Amino acid sequence: MRVLSGIQPSGKLHLGNYLGMMRQCVDLQSKGTSYIFIANYHALTTVSDPARLRQDTVDVALDFLACGLDPEKTVFFRQSDVPEVQELTWLLSVVCPMPMLELAHSYKDKVARGKEATLGLFAYPALMAADILLYQSDIVPVGKDQKQHLEITRELAGKFNRKFGEVFKIPEPYIPEAVAIVPGTDGQKMSKSYGNTIEISAPLKQIKNSIMGIVTDSTPLEEPKDPDACTVYKLHKLIASPESADEMAAKLRAGNYGYGHAKKEFYETFVAYFAEFRERRAALESDPARVESILQDGATRARAEALKTLRAARKAVGLE
Repeated sequence: MRVLSGIQPSGKLHLGNYLGMMRQCVDLQSKGTSYIFIANYHALTTVSDPARLRQDTVDVALDFLACGLDPEKTVFFRQSDVPEVQELTWLLSVVCPMPMLELAHSYKDKVARGKEATLGLFAYPALMAADILLYQSDIVPVGKDQKQHLEITRELAGKFNRKFGEVFKIPEPYIPEAVAIVPGTDGQKMSKSYGNTIEISAPLKQIKNSIMGIVTDSTPLEEPKDPDACTVYKLHKLIASPESADEMAAKLRAGNYGYGHAKKEFYETFVAYFAEFRERRAALESDPARVESILQDGATRARAEALKTLRAARKAVGLE
């Protein structure tokens, strides 16, 4: 089984990234061959500062490796180190109907929120399809909000295969039911664009400030509280042991336990949960040559597979 996933280097990685994507990738690497890439081409639709893009790319690499990504089991690389993906994007674009891209939820949502309607933003799903199909992926871990992009990938692969012959494997989505939507500090879905994240590699003081800033209602300390309506509890139970989560829920229901107490308890849980991660990340950060070597080795392995697929696609359309 071949697994493919990527993540944009468009800011510091947060708890939502970790629970929604990174932890899955680490778990899946023992079940087959994984291809995990840092999607820096995609990031250009949102990041225009070159220095920031470079640093964000390094940060993603550090965070993934610190989370337990094993470069012996996983082909880990920068998207831009495999230029074949751009040619495959063009080959897919010649079978891609305009209405398919016009109806993409992500594109419509970003434009509705005031983002400039560039060709890069519009054609984002075609590049994503090339990312997936280039490595003949079997499954692709995706959030529910990204499922449509995988559906576009599957449709483009099918259209290409029907028109030019069987070249691409049709990938399947992998959406674990256990992965809940991670709420942000304001109660909405945790997202960099909403500014409501808790960064997993931030200084402890910043993490504490983020957690203490979680929005709660005005129920007095002595009154009972509904755990299921409490963002602090929802976040706590995602990383705490079942016993610890049950204990916080019971204390909230009993009263005389305020949101401030819950935030402090969640902060302590957060720090303990990511303690080993922070230690590994600090060690990797002090050895940038090692991190770069891992990415370069991953790119070499990725390109070897990418070239096989691209040559098959070029031959199929008559370029070779």
